[in-house]
Amino acid sequence: MPIFYDFNRAPSPRRARIVLAEKGIAHEAREIDLATGEQRGEAFARINPGLTVPALVLDDGAVLGDNAAIAAWAEAFQPDPPLLGTTPLEKAKVASWNSKIEGECFMAIAEVLRNTSKGMIGRALPGPNDYAQIPELAERGRARLGHFLDRFEAHMQGREWVALDCFSLPDISAGVALDFAGWVKVDANEGRPAIADWRARLAQRPAFKL
Repeated sequence: MPIFYDFNRAPSPRRARIVLAEKGIAHEAREIDLATGEQRGEAFARINPGLTVPALVLDDGAVLGDNAAIAAWAEAFQPDPPLLGTTPLEKAKVASWNSKIEGECFMAIAEVLRNTSKGMIGRALPGPNDYAQIPELAERGRARLGHFLDRFEAHMQGREWVALDCFSLPDISAGVALDFAGWVKVDANEGRPAIADWRARLAQRPAFKL
């Protein structure tokens, strides 16, 4: 059985946790306490030298050390229900929207959080190297997030799901990202009825309660 390394409170492993749940893939969960820096210890470094979660260790010992790898593996291992699209065009739409959400939304929120949090002084980026906080990046991140939310609200008007006519990976990525926005005191629903309706649909899915 695959072993999933998680930190229940963090948004990044939550994305993989939802993918595994939506796919119905059984796994053993092990918690890595990011709050105490357990990910930087020797034991976890031997598993994932990138010192980040999520990480998924497969039965043959192969390690998948990020969300992209875990989602790709899960789709191939358990094709139903499909999360990455079934036709060439659907796959392209899923890839495009997932990239937009990661680059324009997730990273914008992370810029704010990691460059303002007292607990991340000297640790402004995850991974094995230490980086100083840059206050200007926090300001830029907050502006980027606002611009993304405006574009996303326009996109979601008249739509049920982000990329396709059915639930897919970008719904997971965006749903987790907009929950994450609350960490920097941004209410993505405020003044955005299409986003609010879509998030209400997500909240009904059992995997989003994990």
